Amino acid sequence: MSNYLENIPDENGYFGRFGGSFIPPILEKPFEDIKKAYEKIKKDPNFIEELKYVRKHYQGRPTPISYAKNLTQFCAGAKIYLKREDLNHSGAHKLNHCMAEVILAKHMGYKKVIAETGAGQHGVALATAAAYFGLECEIHMGEVDIAKEHPNVVRMKILGAKVIPATHGLKTLKEAVDSAFESYISQADTAIYCIGSVVGPHPFPMMVRDFQSIIGIESREQFFEHEENLPNNVVACVGGGSNAMGIFAGFIDDKEVNLYGVEPMGKGEKIGEHSATLTYGEEGIMHGFNSIMLKDEKGEPAAVHSIGSGIDYPSVGPEHAYLKDIGRTKVGLCNDEEAVDAFYKLSQLEGIIPALESAHAVGFAMKLAKELPENETILVSLSGRGDKDIDFVVENFPIPNAKF
Repeated sequence: MSNYLENIPDENGYFGRFGGSFIPPILEKPFEDIKKAYEKIKKDPNFIEELKYVRKHYQGRPTPISYAKNLTQFCAGAKIYLKREDLNHSGAHKLNHCMAEVILAKHMGYKKVIAETGAGQHGVALATAAAYFGLECEIHMGEVDIAKEHPNVVRMKILGAKVIPATHGLKTLKEAVDSAFESYISQADTAIYCIGSVVGPHPFPMMVRDFQSIIGIESREQFFEHEENLPNNVVACVGGGSNAMGIFAGFIDDKEVNLYGVEPMGKGEKIGEHSATLTYGEEGIMHGFNSIMLKDEKGEPAAVHSIGSGIDYPSVGPEHAYLKDIGRTKVGLCNDEEAVDAFYKLSQLEGIIPALESAHAVGFAMKLAKELPENETILVSLSGRGDKDIDFVVENFPIPNAKF
């Protein structure tokens, strides 16, 4: 493990001034228990071996890195590579931490897992892990996202999960988190909350990052097979930011590697038209942690928008706030139109249909590639596949008549 990962966050879960734990007293003991159990289990050879076995023989890890030759030729600039988390079982990076979290739940004696989901990928992954290990699963999802991501809702139910709609507010990801936390408070003695990103109270930003770091660990070794060098640039979409922290973890100590977290610019620059937290937000506490957040005129979490349901969140993982603050990461932007364009281009030029969230990273990488010379490289975290999005996309954005 890198020097950075060994030392950040501190023992109280702070990444600089970001992070921490701001939770009701009733949750302090359950979260402290989770922290202690994680600190113990992560050093347990039996846990490490079980997780290795599951990742290799069930998840299908390591996922490959693919050279996007046709997309690179189209952009006529830097070479674009894709870390294929879409090939991870269940179709996204989320299973990397869900399998580990459910093993942790079993270790602690819990019989039920509770979580929120935006695009449904975390919900599907947790329902998958719960089915594999024989635990009950409860997933909270915004009513808007339930309609938008219908295939994933069906998958969760088939896997045995109970899907509970969040019907208040904007009925999207923030409201799903609200609903899940409210439910968890009444069940904290018998269930464990499995947060779906590098957000929430300590220890979850650290724990999810550590479980997702397998993406970066694999990528570092695999990229040498392609280029005999490190990538010049690493690009990943950021909502809460779990896939981004996962791949960043492999290169965070390599100052010569540029790390880009790509935010959704949505439909415009006004509040409510985007979810570009690091670009337009300010410091604030939400959902139990201190980070950067988008606020309305009352200082409350602002309305947000993105075509990608998994990244329309008014805050961001505290580690992302910290890394931007110290200048280690850069922020990229991709709007709805650019994301849809990338969705179709990757599909028709490479035969890979990406999740709309991942399409934001691809869209920014395309813009970046056109600005860079041909001898530079870009590694994109392709965080998930687009099965869940195809009905929504084709209903709202006509399929191009021909390849580009």
